[in-house]
Amino acid sequence: MASRRLGLIEVISGGILWGASGTVAQAVFSRYQVPTLWLTGVRLSLAGLLLLSWFALSQGKAVWAIWRRPKMIGQLLLFSLLGMVPSQLTYFLAIAYGNAPTATVLQFLGPLFIIIYLAVVRRQWPRRIDLISIVIALFGTFFLVTNGHLTQLALAPLALFWGLLAGVSSATYTLLPRKLLATYDARLVVGWAMLLGSLPFGGVLATTHLPQLNATVVGGIAFIVIGGTMLAYLLYLKSLESLAPSTTGMLSAFEPLTATVLAVAVLGTPMTGAELFGGACIIATTLLQALP
Repeated sequence: MASRRLGLIEVISGGILWGASGTVAQAVFSRYQVPTLWLTGVRLSLAGLLLLSWFALSQGKAVWAIWRRPKMIGQLLLFSLLGMVPSQLTYFLAIAYGNAPTATVLQFLGPLFIIIYLAVVRRQWPRRIDLISIVIALFGTFFLVTNGHLTQLALAPLALFWGLLAGVSSATYTLLPRKLLATYDARLVVGWAMLLGSLPFGGVLATTHLPQLNATVVGGIAFIVIGGTMLAYLLYLKSLESLAPSTTGMLSAFEPLTATVLAVAVLGTPMTGAELFGGACIIATTLLQALP
């Protein structure tokens, strides 16, 4: 019972940190004009280095284990470039062109794309509950992006575009590293994937002219890297030791809930009843997937 209680605290805390980091990202983008590509590169490089350093402190030279197996190197590169980089970049771009609540909710469409992908690969119709989830997700997306009106968008077109891509990237991020995580410690896999994923942003990091960084911006970036990336991910993984994946999937709904509450309360982001209803429908698909 004690371990289960600890697991619940871990997964809820991880979701809250993830959601809060989205709101902080919205603030540094909109109020302090921090470039999106620059922050993505910083997040990937620093979080990757922190994870690898943590692993090396306890496991020593095992930090190089992946690089001794050519097949694993290929899988790591695929995960980094097709999973890690798109999931981080599209999420931040969706926030920059829209806001944290809608970006986080649209990212929750990931399970919908996984259902469709598996149906195509297996050449069979989705289960009844999967079809229900698809209908509810599409219904919710309609209300979220149109505010219930057929003739107009409540979101900027680029915010919708990057938000939907964030959902696709979330599905890719989930599917690609399965063999890697079955073989290696998650800190090792995610750390290397983040560090490798930061390399394409090297030019941006070196040449971007930043606005004057004050203590608030530096603190916000530190929170995104440490709290919203490294700690959030590790808390989520730690919770899997005492909770079923279905439980962690349901409780991950704290991420969009936190992003919405903080963005509305702290940043004054407007959210209509139709948008909140649409977001609730999308989040409900995660709960439905956990029921079986």
